[in-house]
Amino acid sequence: MALTLEVRKDETGIAVPSDGVRTVTVLGSTGSIGCSTLDLIARDRHRFDLVALTAHRNVQSLIEQAMRLRPRVAVIADENHYAALKAGLAGSGIEVAAGAEAVIDAARRPADWVMAGIVGAAGLAPTLAAVRRGACVALANKECLVSAGPLFLAEVEKAGATLLPVDSEHNAIFQVLEQNRLGAVDKIILTASGGPFRTWTLEEMASATPAQAVAHPRWEMGAKISVDSATLMNKGLELIEAHYLFPVGEPRLDVIIHPESIIHSMVAYVDGSVLAQLGSPDMRTPISYALAWPERMKTPAERLDLAQIAQLTFQSPDIERFPALGLAREALCAGAAAPTVLNAANEVAVAAFLAGKIGFLDVAAASQAVLENAEGANHLPADLEEVYEIDRIARIRAEEWVQNRSR
Repeated sequence: MALTLEVRKDETGIAVPSDGVRTVTVLGSTGSIGCSTLDLIARDRHRFDLVALTAHRNVQSLIEQAMRLRPRVAVIADENHYAALKAGLAGSGIEVAAGAEAVIDAARRPADWVMAGIVGAAGLAPTLAAVRRGACVALANKECLVSAGPLFLAEVEKAGATLLPVDSEHNAIFQVLEQNRLGAVDKIILTASGGPFRTWTLEEMASATPAQAVAHPRWEMGAKISVDSATLMNKGLELIEAHYLFPVGEPRLDVIIHPESIIHSMVAYVDGSVLAQLGSPDMRTPISYALAWPERMKTPAERLDLAQIAQLTFQSPDIERFPALGLAREALCAGAAAPTVLNAANEVAVAAFLAGKIGFLDVAAASQAVLENAEGANHLPADLEEVYEIDRIARIRAEEWVQNRSR
């Protein structure tokens, strides 16, 4: 299934926004993607009507966002912070709620556009809730496609929802890909910065600390995605995501290291042409493309000065030093529930590394061990419940691996 989009058109056939004001819900508003989205909305406030903001447990940031931007409802997923949220928004007229179901309910509320910015498998259910009501969903949660790609896309098609990729790489491809002409594509090339350990040896990475791993040289991101970038698992998951968004076949998907992070991805065509999307490393650019689509909007992102940049460099990824990328491709080729297993194991391993329980190189090792011995990896889930069950078992196996490693 290719990524196809329908837009409202006027009598001349020109694509136009649904109206002058776009109603918006932001799932994961206190994370890096959510904060960047709200920064754009605040700069062009008259164009957007905020319906709901949700956060996991960062209640103080959620209170500040809600008081500043006045959504109709603010939801905290961790019920332990409900009292603080209620007190913080007392007298504001903003509805408050708490719990995982409340987050899903927020996604169900009528809104033209939903930012799916919740990190990890926790974002799957609320994102699906938005999809099922036919919303325009800006997808920043790659796990929706990695963990449940066929099911998720089937729901998109069934509901007539619109899916807009927000990851800088997939958004770049979306901008330069000739929609519905995938046969003309020779190769889709995802770029990767290489992360903070691009030039480190395996011996040096063995002693890498969480603080070093989250210190990304180009992007400001949350801890989990920063570690994924350091292991190159993030690029591997993006490879799987690209397979579902732009189904040209695994052999026509490639990854190249591009340390400057100026070219965000490229599409090579059969005639020898290569189209690339360039921009400064600022997530507000791809977010704005989705937020204003089918138009564009002004952003404060730094403008490129190519003369000052002077040169752009590229190199092939080193799978020996960064085996996570190879694992992701193996999972993609294996199909069925292998990507679900890999994603779950990686989430557990990253959390264990950030908690100081295992070393940096153990993150990929744990994921590989679970993937090679996972129950149900060869079974294609028939529904979301099976996805959750496979995910649950993979997490248990990953936790067991971590515990054995920590002894």
